[in-house]
Order: sequence, then structure tokens, then C-alpha cells
Amino acid sequence: MNGHQITCLYNRNPEERKDFCDRCGLKTIYKCKSCNASIRGCRVDEKGFPSTYQADIPEYCHNCGEPYPWAGKITKTNDIFLNSDPVSIIELIFTKFHSVVRQLRDRREDRETLDVQDEYDVQDLFHALLRLFFDDIRPEEWTPSYAGRSSRMDFLLKDESIVIEVKKTRRGLGAKEIGDELIIDIERYQEHPSCKKLFCFVYDPEERILNPQGVENDVSREEEDLSVKVFIVPKH
Repeated sequence: MNGHQITCLYNRNPEERKDFCDRCGLKTIYKCKSCNASIRGCRVDEKGFPSTYQADIPEYCHNCGEPYPWAGKITKTNDIFLNSDPVSIIELIFTKFHSVVRQLRDRREDRETLDVQDEYDVQDLFHALLRLFFDDIRPEEWTPSYAGRSSRMDFLLKDESIVIEVKKTRRGLGAKEIGDELIIDIERYQEHPSCKKLFCFVYDPEERILNPQGVENDVSREEEDLSVKVFIVPKH
């Protein structure tokens, strides 16, 4: 109802449907409330392959002309890029990451591709997506010592003063372990002079974290010297 696109492949990929938006929590719709015509998504070719995985969001119904609830309120994806808002771009990558992983598995003629199986795969794919929007990406930058030990951060966007920590759940690395690791990371990054915003991205395709919203709320914080946001994807 706020104009956040859940999927532009509602009919082709029913598993992508959600009753409520994972960004704002409002109820989702896929038909015009005035005439019941389906909201247009992406185009597909004669073989059923989509031309894109992020379609334009219409503000008015193509069938009856009535405005959708979000008419005049949404920010176009292209506007985000043109405004160079790094936080919005990073959050967009978080939101679409699982869809990108799924699409990489669905190639024509069963061609080989990247299958995201471990944390290194998540980091490599995330690094490639960051390259679309940022030039100065510094992977594995050393962090100051904490409790007698130092480590490498995953990604530093120095010009934006943003650090991104990427993790993937696995057997033995569930909600408690992830939470403990993130708390240590936060304490360590508070000492880094180039870190003003810390984004912790946790990829959880096997749904090992039973209450992702709770973990996000418990670890995220907003302080004077450091802003911390945790994103667990996909939501379930």
C-alpha cells in the first residue's frame, strides 16, 4: 500500500508473494481495488522468461485509470540512484539479494553459475552488487584491536563512512551465535575512525533464525558516534 514492490513476477513465481510488506509492514495488493484488474509487472518473452526483475511501479490502473494507494507518494528506483543516497542503495541491495541468488540458479539450458553455499559466496556476490554503485570499496580492511585481537571488516565504503559486515547462517551459527558475533563486531567498529554507519547483513536462506525481527531490533542501535542497522534476509 506504500508502493514497495514485493515481486514483479506474481504469477510466474508464487513463492515470492507476501501478504505483508517486509519493509513497512503494510498489507500488499496485486489487483486494482476499483476494477479488480491485475497490476502490471514485468514483461515476459514467448518462452516465459522475464525481461527484468524490477519493473516500474504504476501509479494508475491501466484498465480503469483510478490511482493506486501509493500514487504520488513513491520514490522511483532510478531516483534513488540519481540522488546518490548510499543508505537507500545499500538497503535496496539487501532487499533484493535473495531474489538475485534465486535467479542465478535459474539459467537457460542448465548453464553453470554461482550457487551461494557459504559466507564467502555471499561476500563475493555482495561485492559484485556494490560495484554497480560504488567505486571505492575496500574489502578486508583491518579493524582496531578489541579484547587483544584485531580482525578484518568485510567492506569499507570510505567516502561514505560506511562499514558493511556480511554473514551467512549455517549449522552451529544461528540466532544466538550471530547475535554474539555482531555485538563483538559493533564494539570493534566503534574504534574505527572511518566507521560512522555499520550495516550488518545476515543471509539466512535456510531460516535458521526463528525470530529475525527480534534479532534486528535487539542489535540495531542509533548512537551519536555510530549508527548500527541489522538486516536479516529473507524474512519468513
